[in-house]
Amino acid sequence: MINTEALKKMQTREKTLRVEGLDCADCARRLEEGICRLDGIQECSLSYTTGRLYLRYNGTLDQVRELAAAYGYSLRESDEEDRGEAVARQRVMQAAIAAAVLLAAALTARFSGTVSAIFLFLTIVIGGRTTFARAWAALRRRQLDMNVLMTVAVCGALLLREWWEGAVVAFLFAAGNALETYTAEKNRRALRSMMQDVPDVAHRLQDGLPEDVPVKAVAAGDLILVRPGEYIPLDGTVVGGSSQVNEAAVTGESLPVGKEEGSRVFAGSLNGAGSLTVRVSGTWQDSTLARIMRLVEEAREKRVPVQQFIDRFARVYTPAAMLLAVLYPLAGILAAGGGLKAWLYRGLALLLVACPCSLVLAAPLPVVAALTSAARRGILIKGGVFLEAVGQVKALLFDKTGTLTKGRPEVTAVHTFSRLAEREIIGLAASLEAHSEHVLAEAVRARADALGAEVLPVSDFSAVPGRGVAGIVAGTRYYLGSPAFLAERGIKTEILQQCGRNGETIIALATEKEVLGAVLLADTVREESAAAVHSLRTLGVEHISMLTGDRRQSAAALAERLQLDSFAAELLPEEKAAALQQELQQWGKVAMVGDGINDAPALALSTVGIAMGAAGSPAALETADIALLNDNLASLPYLLRLSRKTAAAIRQNITLSLLLKLLAILLVLSGRLTLWLAITADMGASLLVTLNSMRLLSYRS
Repeated sequence: MINTEALKKMQTREKTLRVEGLDCADCARRLEEGICRLDGIQECSLSYTTGRLYLRYNGTLDQVRELAAAYGYSLRESDEEDRGEAVARQRVMQAAIAAAVLLAAALTARFSGTVSAIFLFLTIVIGGRTTFARAWAALRRRQLDMNVLMTVAVCGALLLREWWEGAVVAFLFAAGNALETYTAEKNRRALRSMMQDVPDVAHRLQDGLPEDVPVKAVAAGDLILVRPGEYIPLDGTVVGGSSQVNEAAVTGESLPVGKEEGSRVFAGSLNGAGSLTVRVSGTWQDSTLARIMRLVEEAREKRVPVQQFIDRFARVYTPAAMLLAVLYPLAGILAAGGGLKAWLYRGLALLLVACPCSLVLAAPLPVVAALTSAARRGILIKGGVFLEAVGQVKALLFDKTGTLTKGRPEVTAVHTFSRLAEREIIGLAASLEAHSEHVLAEAVRARADALGAEVLPVSDFSAVPGRGVAGIVAGTRYYLGSPAFLAERGIKTEILQQCGRNGETIIALATEKEVLGAVLLADTVREESAAAVHSLRTLGVEHISMLTGDRRQSAAALAERLQLDSFAAELLPEEKAAALQQELQQWGKVAMVGDGINDAPALALSTVGIAMGAAGSPAALETADIALLNDNLASLPYLLRLSRKTAAAIRQNITLSLLLKLLAILLVLSGRLTLWLAITADMGASLLVTLNSMRLLSYRS
C-alpha cells in the first residue's frame, strides 16, 4: 500500500512567498540562514529589498511559517493582494506611536518616581516587543544578530538602573523600524509598479459578443476586445481594428505606436482611441510583461561581488563586535580602573554601535533601485553582476543588421538613364513588384506610395526567385532585377557600374533593348546610431567595432559613416564568436550588442551580452544578459552611466556606514556616547543609506 504522506515528503516543490513586515536587512539575512537549516529545505533565498522568499523544499512549510512568526513576520502567497503589507506596516507604526506616547507620559510624570518608572517600563515592553521576540528566536538557533545586541543593551541599561536610557533606546529602535518599514515598502511598491495597470478582467468574444472573464481564464487562440482607453490584458496579434498604443510598460518608449491588422500587442500596454480585436497568443504567465517581471525578480537576487563580500563579512562582524563589547569593559577596568557601571555602560553603547544593518544594506539597495529604474526605461538587466560589469567594459562590439541599422531595406536613390522621370521609374518598378512578397518589393512599393507614383496593371507576369521579374505594362515588356538578371537576357548593363558604390543593392528597370533606370536600396542606419557611438566614446569606451555577416563593401561604408575603430564582415556565427574571443584577449572586458538570435554564440561568449529589440522574443529574453526592450541604441550610454552611478552609490554607502561606525566607536572609547545617541547613529546610518540608494529610482540622465 502506498503511503501518501511519505510520497508528499519525497516530492520536491517550489514556491515563492511574500514576507510581511520585513523591516531589517540583518534580520532578513538571519531568517534566511535559519530557514536554510530546517529539515526538508533544499534551497532558500530571501530578498530584503523585494520581501520575497523563494523555497525549494520537501514536505510542508509549517516549520518555515513558525520560524517567520518567531521573528515577528508572517508569510503569504506571492500573488495575493497587498492587504497584509498594510497590516504589518500599521502594526509597526502603532508600536512606535505607543512608545512615543508612553515616553512622553513618563517625562510628564517625572515628579513621581513610581509612575514615571511604570511608563518607562511600558515604553520598553511595547517599543522593544518585536525586538525581544526576534532576539529569543535567534538565540534558540545559536545566532547573534542585531536584535540580540539591542536586547542585551536594553537589559543592561535596566540592570544599571538607566531606565531612561533603556526606554529611549527602545523608542528610537521602534521609530527607526517604522521608518525603515516605510522606506523599504515604498521601494518594494516601486519595484512592482510596472504591473499595477494590468487588468484582471478581459472582454472575451463569444459568437462576436464580448463577455467579461478573469484574465487567467483566457486561453491561447481566444479573441478578446480591447476598448479605447483600456490596458491590454494579454499578448496577442491584432485581427481587427486599428489604434495608437502606448507600450511604455514593456519597452519604456512613451510615444504611441500604430497598431493595425497583423500587428503584435503586449500585455500592460495602454490602448488609444481605437478599438482592437486581438487573438491571444498565450496565457498571462506567457506574456512578455510577466516574463520580464520574473526575470527582474530573479535579477535582484543575483548579488554583485561587493554584496557577497559584505554578507560574508557580516557573519563574522556581529559575533566579533559582541565579543569586543564584553572584552572592552573588562580590559578597561583592568587597565585604567574606574567604576564598573561606567565601563559596562560603554560596553552597551559599543553593542548598539556594532549593529551591521547599514553595512548590509549598502550594496543591495542601490542595485535593486538601478534595476528597477532601468526596467522602467525598457532595459532588462538579468542581475547586479551584469549591471556592474557593463560599466567596466573597455570594448563594445555591434552587430550590423537590426542593431546599427533598422534591419529592413529602404530605397535610398532612384537613377534614371532615359527620358523617364524618377516618379515614372519607381511607378513602373512598383507595378512589376505588385505581385511579389519579397522584402525589396515592399521597399519599392513604399517609395512609390511616398512619391504618389501611378501603379499600372501588369500582364504576362513571370518571376525568377531571387533574381528578378518581367511583365508587360501598357503594351511594353519590362524587366526588373539585378544587373546579372538583365545581362542574362542580353541587355547591356555597363551603365550600372557607376551605381551602388556604397554597398547598396541595385535593382534595374529595362526594356528588351536598354536600361531605363535603377533603384538603389540599403538597410538604413538608425537615427540614434551615430549619437550613441559618440556618447559611448565620451564615456570612455576605448574600442568600438562591428561584427557582421553582411558584405564587406556595405560594412565598410557603415563603419566609415559611424567612425568605428574597426569592422569584420562576411562572418558566420561561429566566426563572430572567434572574432569576439580575440577582442576579449586584447581588451579584457567586452560587451556585444546583437539581435539575440543569430548572434547568440558571440553574446554568450562576451563579458556582457546585450540583445536589441527583445520585447516579445522569448529566446532573446532568456539568452541575453541585458535586453533593450525598447530597441533603442540611445539606451546604451544611459546604461553605462547608470552602472557607474550604482557603483558610486555602493561606495558612498559603504564609506558613509563605516565612517559613522568609526565616529561612534571613537565617541564610545572616549566615554561621550550615550545609549540613545548610539542607536540614533545606527538608525540614521541605515536611513541615509536607504535614501541615497533610492535616488537611483528616479535616475533619468
